[in-house]
Amino acid sequence: MIPDSTPAPPLSDFCQRLEPVGRILEDPDYNVWGCSPVYAPDGRVHVFYARWKNIYHHEGWVTACEVGHAVSREPGGVGGPYDILEPALVGSGGDGWDAHSIHNPTVYKVGDQYALFYMGANTNSAGVTRDELVQMTREEVREPFIKTLATKRVGLAIADDLNGPWRRITNGPMVHTGPEGAWDDFCTSNPAYVRTPEGKHRLYFKAWNSQDMIERHGNRQYGFAEADRIEGPYTKYPGNPVIDFSHIDPDMQIEDASIWHDGTQYCAVLRDMGFYNHEYGLFLTSPDGITWSQPEVAYKDAPTYFTEPPLGLDREGRFERPQILMKDGRPDHLFCAFRGGAYKTSSGVVLRIRPDAARS
Repeated sequence: MIPDSTPAPPLSDFCQRLEPVGRILEDPDYNVWGCSPVYAPDGRVHVFYARWKNIYHHEGWVTACEVGHAVSREPGGVGGPYDILEPALVGSGGDGWDAHSIHNPTVYKVGDQYALFYMGANTNSAGVTRDELVQMTREEVREPFIKTLATKRVGLAIADDLNGPWRRITNGPMVHTGPEGAWDDFCTSNPAYVRTPEGKHRLYFKAWNSQDMIERHGNRQYGFAEADRIEGPYTKYPGNPVIDFSHIDPDMQIEDASIWHDGTQYCAVLRDMGFYNHEYGLFLTSPDGITWSQPEVAYKDAPTYFTEPPLGLDREGRFERPQILMKDGRPDHLFCAFRGGAYKTSSGVVLRIRPDAARS
């Protein structure tokens, strides 16, 4: 047999310092996704996470999701146990742009306030209610599901305290889709926020265009918009998208960015969708948040860290929606979404980042 001469993907320092902690927020009644953590002044960890009732199946993330809120019982209790509190944010209802689903929250301390960015969606244009969607087969649900995907936009809620109340900023999304034919004319989604060294509020967002949606269910790329105030208005960078691998291969994509500035450079962790494979995360750096380095591996596939028997679930064996718990300006833990677990649905999962993993 001729040995495989393909070089192994380069591992980032970030990746080499990861250590497994365990699953969190397993719930018998809900799928749990997209866990965004932040330390409170008392040292306890607050987690804002996407959750939807199991009756909506895994596809409920875009039709029936809300932002749950949990807090560790002990200071520094990253691995739990957590107390589940009242939801932080739910769909606005009615004809609202984010009427039915509030998904992929990401929370930040900004000055004396907390900012919670999220993806909102509604089923109004789908022609069916979300309860009717539950009764459909996968083939039947495809058209209304895609129509619902097209309503995805980025929203923002702000609170003075992690326990709320959270108030939505404006009656519309923070970032709208682009004009017909633009790279972002189909939807805007999966936000990531960073305060620039110049003091700007920079909001990165995932998007793709309608033609790619028709041809290959979209090619996911990242751009950003900036504002002088956290509340906006946000102006898109004219050179978007800034993270885009479609020139290498039209099916090569990325999503689920988590971005921070370490005092020297911008750092990003994203989910790989074809650069190396679909199971790894990617680690990129940039001097300006515009021109990014060649990707290194941010994290490997889930079985590298956790031994769990396969359950035959879609998206099994990989982490999604990576989020960074920061401590004193340094990455402290990696939180992800992970299919499977005790209830054969999905939950959060935590990995520790040893202190020398941080590039600061």
